[in-house]
Amino acid sequence: QVQLVESGGGLVQAGGSLKLSCAASGSIAGLRAMGWYRQAPGNQREWVATVTDRSITDYRTSVKGRFTISRDSAKNTVNLQMNSLKPEDTAVYYCKASVASMNYWGKGTLVTVSS
Repeated sequence: QVQLVESGGGLVQAGGSLKLSCAASGSIAGLRAMGWYRQAPGNQREWVATVTDRSITDYRTSVKGRFTISRDSAKNTVNLQMNSLKPEDTAVYYCKASVASMNYWGKGTLVTVSS
């Protein structure tokens, strides 16, 4: 089993910044990629950003230029630096890890952006 723990969520005003972190532990041999998803009230969960074990990154269009995903040298921690936050970024943000053939999810951290 793999455990993922997110941190860094909170309440900020529009235009502000937050940094989310996700630490993976457990049976993480074979970790291939980590990423962030989010789910706003009444909406489906949507992909935000991904970084692979080869340090390849990708972002959904609406966050390009504002969000930056990164990983540490151990390849078991992923961060999401969020700048120029907008009210529409308000959501529960979930960390995802791909380990061998399995996907694992964190419990989520709430980001609220006020207007």
